Amino acid sequence: MKKHLLTDKELSKERKLLIGAYFTQEYSLESAALFNPSMVWHPNQSDLPEGSRRFILSLRATGEGHISSITFRSGIIDKENNINIDIPSRYVTTSDNISNQNFEKALFEKKLFELDLLNDFAQKVIESLDENFTYNELESIINILIRSYRNKGVENELTSKAILSLALSNYEIQYNSDQRLSERVIFPHSPSEINGIEDARFVEFIDENGQRTYYATFTAYDGKVIFPQLLETKDFLNFKISTLNGPAVMNKGFALFPRKINGLYAMISRQDNENIFLMYSENLHFWYTKQIILKPTYPWEFVQLGNCGSPIETEAGWLVLSHGVGAMREYSIGAFLLDKDDPSKVIGRLIEPLLSPNENEREGYVPNVLYSCGGAIHGDELIIPYAMSDQASSIAKVKVSELIKKLTIAE
Repeated sequence: MKKHLLTDKELSKERKLLIGAYFTQEYSLESAALFNPSMVWHPNQSDLPEGSRRFILSLRATGEGHISSITFRSGIIDKENNINIDIPSRYVTTSDNISNQNFEKALFEKKLFELDLLNDFAQKVIESLDENFTYNELESIINILIRSYRNKGVENELTSKAILSLALSNYEIQYNSDQRLSERVIFPHSPSEINGIEDARFVEFIDENGQRTYYATFTAYDGKVIFPQLLETKDFLNFKISTLNGPAVMNKGFALFPRKINGLYAMISRQDNENIFLMYSENLHFWYTKQIILKPTYPWEFVQLGNCGSPIETEAGWLVLSHGVGAMREYSIGAFLLDKDDPSKVIGRLIEPLLSPNENEREGYVPNVLYSCGGAIHGDELIIPYAMSDQASSIAKVKVSELIKKLTIAE
């Protein structure tokens, strides 16, 4: 690049590195922050000492330009609940896209209707598609119809762009098995994600047949609008990302229960940016109903309530970590307990926060915030990975028996 410089003055090492980064398209995923962790048990629990378990942490990584992505760490908890996190790789590797994936016509049409995109042109597109179609086939049909209906060129161009954007929001990516977990990054792919992927809440879901799938609800952001999305994987090598649909899908903070309840999928949510809701659905991707189960009540949560990850099943009920926003926009972590058979019943709730920012946790990217996207129970301890002021992450441990006792007598 020397011939493009304005002077013959020798460049500093830092300036050379900056120029090199620009022209090699180097990007530091975690240069601004590494926060909002979520914890699940690793699919591989082999070759471990008795009483130890291997875990995966997903984290929201923010780099230059405030672009967020999902990165991973792994580690082991021993029988004494000592935690050791594996040293991460210095570099990450982007995924291979699975191109030309298949779509179901009925589901695609349903989503277009909910987005108010099913106008005459979109209807003609749907009518021209097979019951199952690929992205390439969708794009080809749109191009043919655009030429056929030139009299509404501008309107049809806008509709076709929206249709293709919806299709691109449903995609699959994969990694090679020889890539370490910390080398894998889920970076924004679709138009709805161009400004970031935020706050993935991972959960290990067990279906009626005992089959295990890891799901994560997260928020996609295009710079103007947020889009609740769903990620699924069985091995953390192949990931499928799809839209969450239905009139009850709005705002942020969706967290899936780890199994069906009375034959239905269930989620904790916060559609109104204030209260905590419970949702049920027969279809994992479509949600139509919601009911309030918890309202801000105590001073530390007066402004807003939300969840800190998926409910955790215990003998006493569903244990849910929550966040409350109080005076001075302070985010604290609390907890509540739901009935195991009927989660609409709140059977316990903390009056005081479980965790609040201390003097070492108040300064950061967004000050005065403690936040988690999900913990796990090991033995009699609740392991809570949490973010400190949207900058860095730490881990807290709480005795489950003591917490349940506190919850059941709190009110």
